Amino acid sequence: MNLLRPGHTVWRIERAKRAAVLVDAANFFAAVRQACLKAQRSILVVGWDIDSRTHLVGASGRPEDGYASDFAEFLSELVQTRPDLHVHLLLWDYSLLYAGERELLPRLSLGWRTPERITLCIDNSVPFGSSQHQKIVVIDDALAFSGGLDITIRRWDTQAHSAEDRERVDPTGQPYRPFHDVQMMVDGPAAGALALLARERWCHANGGTPRVEPFGDPWPDSCPADFTDVEVGIARTQPRYNGEAAISEVQALFLDSIDQAQRHIYIENQFLTSWLIADRLAERLRQNPELEIVIVAPRSHDSWVEKRTMRNGRIRFSRHVRAAGGERVRLLYPSVEQGAARTDTMVHSKVMIVDDRFLRVGSANLNNRSMGADTECDLAIEAKSDAERAAILRLRNRLLGEHCGVTEDEVAKAVARHGSLVRAAGELRARGHSLRPIDDGEPDADVMIAIAERIADPPHPLRPARLARHLLARFAPAFAVLGIVLVVLAFALAWRYTGLSQLVTSERIRDVLAAAKGEPWAILVVVPLFVLAGALAFPLNMLILATAAVFGPWLGMLYSGAGAISSGTVMFLVGSRLGRQALERRLGGRAKRALDGVRKQGVLAVVALRLVPLAPFTFVNLAAGAGGIRFVDFILGSVLGLLPGLALLSVMGDRIISILSHPTIGDIALVILCVLGLIGLAAAAQALLSRRGGRA
Repeated sequence: MNLLRPGHTVWRIERAKRAAVLVDAANFFAAVRQACLKAQRSILVVGWDIDSRTHLVGASGRPEDGYASDFAEFLSELVQTRPDLHVHLLLWDYSLLYAGERELLPRLSLGWRTPERITLCIDNSVPFGSSQHQKIVVIDDALAFSGGLDITIRRWDTQAHSAEDRERVDPTGQPYRPFHDVQMMVDGPAAGALALLARERWCHANGGTPRVEPFGDPWPDSCPADFTDVEVGIARTQPRYNGEAAISEVQALFLDSIDQAQRHIYIENQFLTSWLIADRLAERLRQNPELEIVIVAPRSHDSWVEKRTMRNGRIRFSRHVRAAGGERVRLLYPSVEQGAARTDTMVHSKVMIVDDRFLRVGSANLNNRSMGADTECDLAIEAKSDAERAAILRLRNRLLGEHCGVTEDEVAKAVARHGSLVRAAGELRARGHSLRPIDDGEPDADVMIAIAERIADPPHPLRPARLARHLLARFAPAFAVLGIVLVVLAFALAWRYTGLSQLVTSERIRDVLAAAKGEPWAILVVVPLFVLAGALAFPLNMLILATAAVFGPWLGMLYSGAGAISSGTVMFLVGSRLGRQALERRLGGRAKRALDGVRKQGVLAVVALRLVPLAPFTFVNLAAGAGGIRFVDFILGSVLGLLPGLALLSVMGDRIISILSHPTIGDIALVILCVLGLIGLAAAAQALLSRRGGRA
């Protein structure tokens, strides 16, 4: 049965007069550069990332044609020498999650600073949570490149993948580890089809009608063809969006090619999280006891997001496949040890080779989002002749040999000697290169990691409303607590790093209170001030002291009591609204029984909470509301519990003014007695609560 079936596993099958597989960015960049130098009418680049600073150079690391090395400068010089040449650059309007990895202002560097015939389009025409992940370069609609490589920084490397290479640095001069990727180059009708796909992508983002007009022969002279007069299948992923149906040819081609595997599956891929693919590999291993699978992947994931989203998925993927295949399955990473230097090669390629029959090079990872959420483009060749089968095997051996530091002939001999691709991959090593087992350890069990996985690696575009409902339904308690924490944290940061701390001070509060002294509406100032101070977690005792100092002991106690009860009521209602169900769901058995005891004590429990300084006033009120204490118990207990402290603090506040202006032994003694009284009240309340709690 044919693997390449239009409308199912591929979009179209088109013939290429020549097809070449370009391994690693030095070869890809050199080929793109040479093809651009032959361009007469158009250059179209579609990418997940495009960086103006990319050194578009070959293995030497230097330009050898008189043009600039940096991509934007190279294109600018090129259009100035070709009056009919137009360049179109389509860059995904990336998520903020990737801001640290991308050029800061691409519109400036690739748009405004370049000649008019270089046009930049930022592609935001994908659904929420999806990305434009195709990596396509088209020259004069007659030559096209597609695969895993973007024209961006920190990609360039040679096939030597040396542990140290002075040319392998980013624009800041920082070195990066060896980097491996693969691209395919085609001409003829196959290139025309890719040109149409790329131009359709452009029109999605920028409007217009796609037109394909092949011109000339821009095939780079230094690149020999691996295949001639060959049929090339083009498989796509495109999420459903703006009335267009979803396209899942990438997924269908993966599944069907696995089903037809007989002896060997060789995979290179950056991400391995798709359970559907893992399950199909496992099923094929169980069906066919002769099948072996070698998967080459990065040793670990680079970014914080990837480590906490893709790692768990890869652990599940590999365990499931290994459980079915045992020693017939290997998950390996390319290790490099040269002298004192120790590193590993970053595997970014997306390659699958099945037996000597099927070759696939593309942009699609073996993760969930490449199956349905992102736009992808893979090229595939299904061998129809002995020459094509031999070319596929040579490529597999060439890739495996690169990771092991040996030639493709040495790989072929090792596979023949052992009768096993798995054993050959584990045995071969030279020049400091070898393939070693990946150990991802145990998966993270944190529930937040599961949420991050769902967002970072979705099988379909995210639906914001549905996602919000799901998260709120499942994690409402966490969000409630998080919301409170964030509000408090925001106030704390504002207090620390803004002028808020200078505005909300005891002196300023006293000034505000003093301005209302003697006015009949003074209480209308004091009560809102207490409520605001409670929201800011401002110390209640300081506020009571300031009120008493301004209004005297009796009015101070009255105003402070009204303010404290009002502030407590507001925070109680906030806690009741946000956290009651959350607290009940999250409490363990013992803690929940303790909370039930507090509820049973009712008024007495609230009185004790007011008298015992267990936590700041604001947090006690929030916790009381979240804990389900009856409102009437809360109010009555608050009045009874606050009254002794209010009386003592009001006396202290009034006496503090006298002490500061005309200190006497009597005033100092009274303040000391008030302090001792507060301590005694707290101790008595603690003892009573402990005794009552012991009986409960």
